[in-house]
Amino acid sequence: MTGCRAVSRCYPMLPTHNHDAEKPMGWSMTVTGLVFLAELVGGFWTHSLALLSDAAHVFLDLFALVLSYTALRLVRRPADEQHTYGFHRAESLAALLNGLSLFAVSGFIFYEALLRLRRPEPVKSLEMLAIAAVGLVANLVVAGLLHRHQHGNLNVRSAFLHVLADSLSSAAVIVGGLLMWLTGQYLIDPVLSLGISLLLFVGTARVIREAVHILVEGTPRGLDLQHVTARLEACSGVQDIHDLHVWTLGADFVALSAHAVLTDDEADLQPRALNALRKCLTDEFGIDHVTIQCEGQGCGQGCSTGSEQQQARGS
Repeated sequence: MTGCRAVSRCYPMLPTHNHDAEKPMGWSMTVTGLVFLAELVGGFWTHSLALLSDAAHVFLDLFALVLSYTALRLVRRPADEQHTYGFHRAESLAALLNGLSLFAVSGFIFYEALLRLRRPEPVKSLEMLAIAAVGLVANLVVAGLLHRHQHGNLNVRSAFLHVLADSLSSAAVIVGGLLMWLTGQYLIDPVLSLGISLLLFVGTARVIREAVHILVEGTPRGLDLQHVTARLEACSGVQDIHDLHVWTLGADFVALSAHAVLTDDEADLQPRALNALRKCLTDEFGIDHVTIQCEGQGCGQGCSTGSEQQQARGS
């Protein structure tokens, strides 16, 4: 066989379950907003930089939740002629913005803590302790609401990490308030703030890295392309797989495109081979949005640059 034939097939995206996260996200925004107001007022009242740092983090939590909620709503909008893939990337953009904003606030907290180390200020430790305790309980409630929905969804996970980090910082503020009440050493306050900021840096860097990986269409984490190729080439009627691309658009939406060289040019072989490839990708790798170009033998070289061949990447 010397001729090449292109057959493109797109399989529709399975519906996602992002809407399941909207209700707990709404409750989380309400609780987080109340905590922010309490810690902001309490921080100025008690003169605690650690509490104000925690309030700043809570504000970022609130911002993250609003951003994530907006992204969840956008993802539900159907694709159109201007946005053929829909708005699935809105989740990754929200995660990236959340990460960058938290990174900036972490730097500000770190800087302020260094200044406070030079000039420690008296802190109303008992009042600070009480307010931080209320914040911790509220953060744990919010974290519990989001925990079930954060697996496999970078957008919700970024919001969850915001809240989880704030829970840890609230716990640190409680410990600091107790130590200051017992010892009268107000240097504990800025030292705690330094620790909180470093904790935020670490968690934020991971979210930013993952969001950027998705936005530049990196291969999904944990997916071995060589293994995928080997499994596809083991399908009946398939001789070779090349020009394989796998990328993520958003939660529950992994797409794949590839060229498949078939062992025979019989017309009835193509549907059977395509069905075998689709079943393999769905059953073994959980990839449902697939575009495969079937080719005759001898087309494996340079086919990805041939302008005469047709390849559709489905929306």
